[in-house]
Amino acid sequence: MATFISVPLKKSSEVDLVKPLSKFVTATYPAGEEQAEHLRAVEELSRLRKSAVGRPLDKHESSLELLLRYYDQLCAVEAKFPFSELCLTFTWKDAFDKGSLFGGSVKLALASVGYEKTCVLFNIGALASQIASEQNLDSDDGLKGAAKNYQLASGAFGHIKDTVLSALNREPTVDISPETAGTLSQVMLAQAQEVFCIKATSDKMKDAIIAKLANQAADFYGDAFKQCQYKENLPKEVLPVLAAKHCMLQATAELHQGTVANQKKRFGEEIARLQHATELVKTVGSRYDEYVNVKDLSDRIGRALTAAKKDNDFIYHDRVPELKDLEHIGKASLVKATPIQTPLSQKFTDLFEKMVPMAVQQSLTMSSQRRGDMVSRLVGSLRESTNLCNGVLASLNLPAALEDLSGDSVPPSILEKSRAVASQGGLQSVETLIRELPELMQRNREILDESLKMLDDEEATDTELRAKFSQRWSRTPSADLYKPLRAEGGKFRSTLDMAAQADQTVRERYNIHCEMIRLLCRPENELSDSIPSANPMKTLQGSEVVNVLRALLAQLDEMKREREALEMEIKAVTFDLTASFLTALAQDGIINDEAMISGAIDSHYGASSERVQQSLRTQEELLSKVQTAHQEFSALKQSSGEADEREELLKKLAAAHDSYTEISSNLKEGTKFYNDLTEILLRFQNKCSDIVFARKTERDELLKELQQSIAREPSAPSFNVPAYQTANTPNPAPGAASVPTPAPRTVFQPQAKPAPPARPPPPNLSAPAANANAPAGPAPPTSGNPPPVAPAAASQAQGPPYPTYQGYPGFYQMPMAYNPYMYGQYNVPYVPYQTPPQGGYPAAPPAQHPYPYPQQPGQQPYYPQQ
Repeated sequence: MATFISVPLKKSSEVDLVKPLSKFVTATYPAGEEQAEHLRAVEELSRLRKSAVGRPLDKHESSLELLLRYYDQLCAVEAKFPFSELCLTFTWKDAFDKGSLFGGSVKLALASVGYEKTCVLFNIGALASQIASEQNLDSDDGLKGAAKNYQLASGAFGHIKDTVLSALNREPTVDISPETAGTLSQVMLAQAQEVFCIKATSDKMKDAIIAKLANQAADFYGDAFKQCQYKENLPKEVLPVLAAKHCMLQATAELHQGTVANQKKRFGEEIARLQHATELVKTVGSRYDEYVNVKDLSDRIGRALTAAKKDNDFIYHDRVPELKDLEHIGKASLVKATPIQTPLSQKFTDLFEKMVPMAVQQSLTMSSQRRGDMVSRLVGSLRESTNLCNGVLASLNLPAALEDLSGDSVPPSILEKSRAVASQGGLQSVETLIRELPELMQRNREILDESLKMLDDEEATDTELRAKFSQRWSRTPSADLYKPLRAEGGKFRSTLDMAAQADQTVRERYNIHCEMIRLLCRPENELSDSIPSANPMKTLQGSEVVNVLRALLAQLDEMKREREALEMEIKAVTFDLTASFLTALAQDGIINDEAMISGAIDSHYGASSERVQQSLRTQEELLSKVQTAHQEFSALKQSSGEADEREELLKKLAAAHDSYTEISSNLKEGTKFYNDLTEILLRFQNKCSDIVFARKTERDELLKELQQSIAREPSAPSFNVPAYQTANTPNPAPGAASVPTPAPRTVFQPQAKPAPPARPPPPNLSAPAANANAPAGPAPPTSGNPPPVAPAAASQAQGPPYPTYQGYPGFYQMPMAYNPYMYGQYNVPYVPYQTPPQGGYPAAPPAQHPYPYPQQPGQQPYYPQQ
């Protein structure tokens, strides 16, 4: 019972983790100590992978520790990087595929970190099984180590069985399929139970306990045998080992249960159980003797049966019951699959401990977006209300109407507005910004179009190859993979379209007010000359209504200053929900970001929102009073055409100043928007370029595999060999059983392909021997074929495994019974040539026709010429 099954390791291709992960870190985190720490962690992760899966591993606990640490790190880092967007492709070979003479092993390449985790976990189970099979089962420590590692392997394979389909979202290779993983898990559990049975035997525990342990192990092996006997997902050497182990452990259980029966004075039951055990070991010896060794067990059972029969025949004369009448042996399971719960390694430390998971990053992004929306809404409400106030005052020609009571000078407020416009660059600065906007817009559109074109070209190639190879083209369709990128590109395009509409609105507003803005930019004397004069209204200078209007305007100015301070306060408010999100993720496994963000926004912006609403109500009340007072003021003014014309122009100048301020602000915001968007689109372009490059690499590898696969496929499924070629093939004797090939100790390890046999040298024919009895000149044949010549004796055969033939000079006739598939056969009997019903070997061409096949210069023809 020393033969144990171990599993070979999967092999992986090299993967560059540093470049894509570092690019994500530098794009996500600002330059500084935090970014540098994450980049160092990326380098360490790459080195860890190379140590764990990039080199052969020894069958030692230290190698297993490397795999455990790498698996733990994959589980920890999976939530912190957007691996679906990074398009990292992991390639692993099928562990059980031995490859072929003309092609490589079966392998699968997927851009999925779940696939990487599954394959690493498979190697954990495989290496644990190899370590367990190398333990010294004669020592207590060796038995404990073997049982621990077999249970770990069982848990690893069982976890793969439950999670592989959801982790891959496609058909896996055979070695990690749910059926194979489930069978391997059961095999490892059976071997762990067998180890406990061996330990119980070495500890000289009670026979009843050993019998139950062995019976449970036999049951485990039986279940594993049933799972894989109808499937070709495991090497062919596994099935006989499982069947043999099932019989051997059942025989062991019967042996120890027979001892229990002897202790209870049930001598007939003892003999029946030992007879059953004898039949079981005979079955193993006759069928599976080349896979397991049952000699010691068979000798123990034979000695016990001989002694039991002798005692019963001479002393007890107890009746031997039928096997079906015996009580069932109980079962006792001392093993269970080790659950896969991270961290598996006791020495694990998270390399990216300070990096928040992607779920938290997404929630933080949403929080930042919601905060920005709240700030924009509050600030926008204040600015919109201020613009409305300025528009109402400009339509009433306030405060210029109160300052222009003399009727012949430029109002101070207009002069102030003129100086403000000139200080900001005047009309030239606005026109420069307006000319730059289309260029910035076009640059962003070109970047976006080029990014999407890369996706379109690669998707078109993928679609073409998918249509060509059909089911063979097994990778994920580009159309499905690019859906998130296309959705993101659609958002960018929609944003650019809305920005173009906003640019057009700003341009139209500029066209309306450009003449008045140009007038405001003139010197004071030219501005004064451009404004019509009116009759003086000195009688209104000390009136009550003028004082009321001035007081109301002062309140409005104070309100505007308060709004500027309030706007600064709103923009300065910040909050960080990282700790709250991490706590929620750790406790509940999910983040209710909507509720948490809403609560934080209400807490930080509730008071500011109330102040904004109060400011809006105050403005409404003040403007209502201003309009009422202005009506009284207008009624007291003397109406004249020049006065109306002057007032109208002053209104337009005031409105032009307000429009200039708003247009200038909009253009600067638009320029900043386009510049910021350019950086975002460049990152989007890099992302598209990376994924297209990864897809091209994956495509080239898959094309190479398909070419090798197609080259290995036979042109036809089978063909019939002519009967005359198989006439002399020896048939196996009736009833002869095929002898199974012996298996190595580690029966899962794939063996190297034997080299093809060396090609035999051509027959060594000497010219004198061939021409010894030949006439001096070539004689014409009497028939279409030369006379047959009997083959040389077998004793004269030298070197090659086929005889030499004598014939005409320069011609060696192939006998018609020659079989090209019968290498190694001697003394092939001569079969006289008969004309077959179907075409055989061609006869010599007629004498009047030249030889139809090309000859080398100076070469004698194969057939004698007339």
